[in-house]
Amino acid sequence: MSEVISNPLLSLLRDQEMLDDLQLEEINEELNRSGNPVMDIIKDYGYMDVESMLQVVSGYLGAEVMQVNPGMVTDELKEMLNSETAQAYQCVPVGLEDEMLKVAFVDPLDPSKVDELGYVVPLPIQTVLADPAQVAQCLSEAYAAEGGGASTVQIESGIADILSQMDAAADVDAAEVGEVVEDGALDLTSDEDDMPVVKFVNLVLLQAVQDRASDIHFEPFEEEFKIRYRVDGALYEMTPPPLHLAMPVASRLKIMANLDISERRMPQDGRISCSIGGRQVDLRLSTLPTAFGESVVLRVLDRSAVSLELEHLGFPDSVHDYVQQAIKQPNGIFVVTGPTGCGKTTTLYSCLRRINKTDHKLLTVEDPVEFDIEGIMQVPVKESVGMTFAKALRAFLRQDPDVIMVGEMRDLETSQIAIQASLTGHLVLSTLHTNDAPGAVTRLVDMGVEPFLISSTLMGVLAQRLVRKVCSSCKTPFEPTDQQLNQLKLSPEDIGDKEFYYGSGCGDCNDTGYKGRRGIYELLEVSESIRSLINDRAPTVVVRQKAVEDGMITLREDGLRSIFTGDSSVEEILKYT
Repeated sequence: MSEVISNPLLSLLRDQEMLDDLQLEEINEELNRSGNPVMDIIKDYGYMDVESMLQVVSGYLGAEVMQVNPGMVTDELKEMLNSETAQAYQCVPVGLEDEMLKVAFVDPLDPSKVDELGYVVPLPIQTVLADPAQVAQCLSEAYAAEGGGASTVQIESGIADILSQMDAAADVDAAEVGEVVEDGALDLTSDEDDMPVVKFVNLVLLQAVQDRASDIHFEPFEEEFKIRYRVDGALYEMTPPPLHLAMPVASRLKIMANLDISERRMPQDGRISCSIGGRQVDLRLSTLPTAFGESVVLRVLDRSAVSLELEHLGFPDSVHDYVQQAIKQPNGIFVVTGPTGCGKTTTLYSCLRRINKTDHKLLTVEDPVEFDIEGIMQVPVKESVGMTFAKALRAFLRQDPDVIMVGEMRDLETSQIAIQASLTGHLVLSTLHTNDAPGAVTRLVDMGVEPFLISSTLMGVLAQRLVRKVCSSCKTPFEPTDQQLNQLKLSPEDIGDKEFYYGSGCGDCNDTGYKGRRGIYELLEVSESIRSLINDRAPTVVVRQKAVEDGMITLREDGLRSIFTGDSSVEEILKYT
């Protein structure tokens, strides 16, 4: 019944023993088959009426149940919650009381929409409950004069409706996926294009952004077409659309990114700018030819969801103080290391933001540029025209910079020029792909960089990982087993009276037990003793032992800090360290 548990309302009704297992299974099968709203399915089956379901949700959320109608949405309320935002978050403002804006949501059990709306409107939000059909009608009629429609009122049901339209015409030609998109931001909530493929793609992207997805995967297989979202580092699959949509969907995405839709044999990269909920979102697109069609992956770059402030990265005090000092040095190299998707670029952007002053010239070379930062000259790598990291770095040295950021030191030539820049009086920030901080030294030596150059320029290496945070709404203490303590190399005396936590699963976290992510860190400060080991070409294990003797906190030890503060779980720390 894992699919049932994944739906917040069904999970709640099951916990309240309002529905038995057979009823839940029938509802779940219909949900997977039709994609219709859960409340409609339960009502149609005659198991519960809408009023009863709203009372159950009211008891869970502690929210007021009320009747809503379009007349309640006054012009004053519309100024606080405009049509675009109301459509994007599937809600309507229905009152103002004690400086709190009362808002009715089509899906009140989706906490991400409630949380995100709080950053968009000028007043605190108070959720009220109403019949979803009433809210949908209210939204459609109240904002009709402003061009608001009901096309995105219920994203999931909208997707299902569009799929049913497209089933009648299985042979969708690539020419039907819309005109070439000119430069500028797309509005995903716009209803101007009536093409089903266009609407379908817009709704999928809209849903992914609202679910806080970091990546969207469109994957064609021999007998099915999968769409998966990555949320907090874990992949979740949406209801698979028909296989025949794989090619038109890929073509539509390539048109949005101004790519060549006729080229299906070679990988392509592009970028899509779109507007959702009143904020700007960039999507980085990559296509890959496979045996059964083109796999398309979108990386979601949402500036509003990422804080580029050092204080918000969750550094331990010692790491925060060191980084603050390192980025103020006139020269030297500071490296951030870790696997893909661990937040290295976010850390470096935060460093650049801190030193981005009028009296500093900052240059970056990236593949590609992820976020545009005012006041910093950012250069994208374009291998196809010969614009490599090394060529950009050579040009940088003639641009009179103070600080240079290199997206990645991936080869000997780039590393040598970065070191040369450091020796000639520039601060260089860069990334490497290694498992830990001491491994970065060995990686540079293996590339062919002379050890004496590394020891004379490298200031420090910060290794990091992103681990999922235990959901604060369903955080539950537990006693760790002896096996778990052994894996963490802890004894009962080490933990004392400290409590361990896990997420039991709730509506806030979609029953995953996790919501959000935080960083864990390992900082290698290049001291005189470490420099001697580098010059002697000491192996990684020796450098690591010496660094620990000098006081380096390892990733595992910093992970234990997250466990003891209740931020993360044993499983997450063991997985990433």
